[in-house]
Amino acid sequence: MRVIIAMAAAAAVCLAASTAGAQTVPTARDQVAYPGGHLPGNPKVALVKIADGLHDPVGVASAFDGSNRIFVIERVGRIRIVKDGKLLDQPFLDLTKINPLGNEVQTGFVEQGLWSVAFDPDFKKNGYFYVHYSSLPFNGAGIILRVTVDPNSPDVVSAEQVVKTGKVIMNIAQPYYNHDGGMIQFGPDGYLYISRGDGGWEGDPLNAGQDIHVLWGKILRINVHVPDDSIPYLVPNDNPFAAAAANRLMFLFGVTEEQFSHIKIGAKPEIWAYGVRNPYQFHFDKKTGDLFIADVGQNHWENVFWQPHTSKGGENYGWAINAGAHCFPTVDANTTCPQLGVLPIANYPHETKYPGAPKETSGFGCAVIGLGVANYAGLDGAYLAGDWCTGRLWGMGWDKGANKWQLQELMQTQLQFTSGNILEDGTVVATNCYCFYTADQGPLANPVGALWRVVAADKVPAGAEVAKVLNK
Repeated sequence: MRVIIAMAAAAAVCLAASTAGAQTVPTARDQVAYPGGHLPGNPKVALVKIADGLHDPVGVASAFDGSNRIFVIERVGRIRIVKDGKLLDQPFLDLTKINPLGNEVQTGFVEQGLWSVAFDPDFKKNGYFYVHYSSLPFNGAGIILRVTVDPNSPDVVSAEQVVKTGKVIMNIAQPYYNHDGGMIQFGPDGYLYISRGDGGWEGDPLNAGQDIHVLWGKILRINVHVPDDSIPYLVPNDNPFAAAAANRLMFLFGVTEEQFSHIKIGAKPEIWAYGVRNPYQFHFDKKTGDLFIADVGQNHWENVFWQPHTSKGGENYGWAINAGAHCFPTVDANTTCPQLGVLPIANYPHETKYPGAPKETSGFGCAVIGLGVANYAGLDGAYLAGDWCTGRLWGMGWDKGANKWQLQELMQTQLQFTSGNILEDGTVVATNCYCFYTADQGPLANPVGALWRVVAADKVPAGAEVAKVLNK
C-alpha cells in the first residue's frame, strides 16, 4: 500500500506539472476575487435532476470502482444508492439500526448527522469505505468509522456486517452542537483528509482555529493503511507538525532560533492546515491535485481557500483573527486589522457586509457549500460552490489572461445546496435539502431533497428536469 501511495503521489505531481497554469495564492487582499468577475470563456451551465425523494441529503460520493453508482448521504444516518438514474429502495448503509437502543447517529440539531463517506483507493480489492458522523452514544463526538462491504451483497451492508467489520478510526469530542465540519476525502497521496470545524457556538470562543493543540478548526491528514489492523491510523511523517510535536531532550545552547521555532510540544500531529472556521466541504482537483476548501463564514463573509498540490501543509487560514480577507470582528466600515496567514482566493458577502451596512441586492449569500472542481462544460479547473441560503451557484478559477482569480455567479436557483462531489465520469453533482435552521423539522420530516448534475447549458438531455433559475 505504501508503494501505491507513493506512485499515486508521484503521478499526481507529474500530471499537475503538465497541466497547471500560473495560479498563485493571493498575497494581498486586492488579489482576492469577489462577485462580479467572469471566468474565461464566460461558461453557461445548467443543473439537471438525477434523482429525488431523498431525506435531507447532505453528502454524495462515488466509489470509483467502475460501477458508476452514486452514493447519497441522508442526514439521519443512511446512505442511498442511485444506480442508472434510479434511487434504490434499500439503503447501502443504515446506521439507524445497528444500535439496539436506537440510532447510532446524533441528529438533534441541523448541523449534526451523518456527513460524509469516502471509499478507499483500493476499494475494489479490500471493500473498505469510511463514514464520518456525529455520534449519539458519544454525545455528538465526530466518529470516523471504517466498514467492509460483503462482496456477496455489494449494494446493501447489513447491520450485522457493520458490527462485524466496523473499525473506529477516530473519535473526536465535540464541545458544542455546531461547527462540526464533516467531510472526509482521500487525497491524491492516498491519505485520508478530514475537515473539523472550530467546535461550535459562534466566534470561536475556544480559540480553536489558532490552537494547534486541538483538532477543531483544522484540516487533518492521516494514513489509514496500517501494517497492523489493531492500529487505528498512522500520522504521515511529512505532516507539518509530526516532528514538531515529538518528545525530545531539552538543550538551552547550540540550537538556532530557526530550530527552536519548529518545536511545538503538544501540537496535534494529525493537523495538515489550521485556522478554519467550519470547512464543511473540500475537494481535490482530480486533474492537478490542488485542494479547494469551502469555509463557512461568520456574520459577513464566506471564504474559499486554495492549496496547490506542491504544498507541504501547515497553512494558517487566519480564523478567528481574520475572516478570510476581512477582520474578525468587523465592527463597522472602517474596521482595520493585520492579515494573519494565508488569504482566500475568493470571498463573497452576506446580505450585510458589516454592522449597519446597507443590504446587498445581488451577489450575496450566507454559507458556502463546495461542490467540486469541474474540467468540462467550458470550466477549466473551476471550483464550483453553492450557497445554502440563496441558491446561488458560483464558479471560481484562475484567469490566465488577467493573471488573477475570478468569482462568477453562474446562476441563482431555488435550491438549498448542501454538498457536492466529483463522479467517476468527471462530472460535478450537488445535493439540496430543505433543512434550514429556523424551519428544520428533523431529518425525516423536512420536505425531500434531490441530486443534481452540472452540465453545459447546451447539453441538457431532452426531457430532463432542470433547476429553476431566478436571475434569467
